[in-house]
Amino acid sequence: MSARHEFAAGARDLLPALVSLFPIAVIIGITAVETGLTTPQAIWMSVGIYTGLAQAAMLELMNASASMVVIVAAGVIINLRLLLYSASLAPYFDSQSLNERISLAYLNIDTVYALSIATFENGGTDEKAAYYVGAGVASWVVWQSGTLVGLFFGGIVPDGLNLEFAIPLLFIALLVPVLNDRPAIGAGVAGGSVAVFAAGLPFNLGLIVGTLAGILVGVFGERRWST
Repeated sequence: MSARHEFAAGARDLLPALVSLFPIAVIIGITAVETGLTTPQAIWMSVGIYTGLAQAAMLELMNASASMVVIVAAGVIINLRLLLYSASLAPYFDSQSLNERISLAYLNIDTVYALSIATFENGGTDEKAAYYVGAGVASWVVWQSGTLVGLFFGGIVPDGLNLEFAIPLLFIALLVPVLNDRPAIGAGVAGGSVAVFAAGLPFNLGLIVGTLAGILVGVFGERRWST
């Protein structure tokens, strides 16, 4: 099929994920307002970071009055998984120029990666870049639209309505679907347990320590259980 058809196919195939992605983006937008971010700041955060897990973690740390160093470190550590996604997709884009691959990397989030790698491995498309971009653009538009809706309604939420519960629920919504094998389950249990026990660490470092623990257990489990 032509690149145009593959672009549309990528967007269409991602539609089931987009249905659940939109309300998550709305929650992120509302929580950003509750955290005290201005509308321009929240928009820049959504466009610049563009991953639900990292944004949720950073907003949680902002609510806990963590230092900026800890907030940024948490976002970077959580997004390290995107390096693995990029390495996995790289062979399918070796015909693209460096600038094109850099641009493609911006769209590489969990849902887009999962759909693209499954399609590519099964030989589902010859126009891989077009298919990937179609899925990526659809995801980006839905995410930013949901964030804007959240920002709009977040500004009129009554002062007495506390939305701090939204971030833990968001983490659960994002986490449960990926706990689909033993390494993932081990990483989730280890990361959550360590984060709870490390909650009293200074500078709100508990989340970062828990994240690192989850990564280590996940890597160890992947090597142990895949052999």
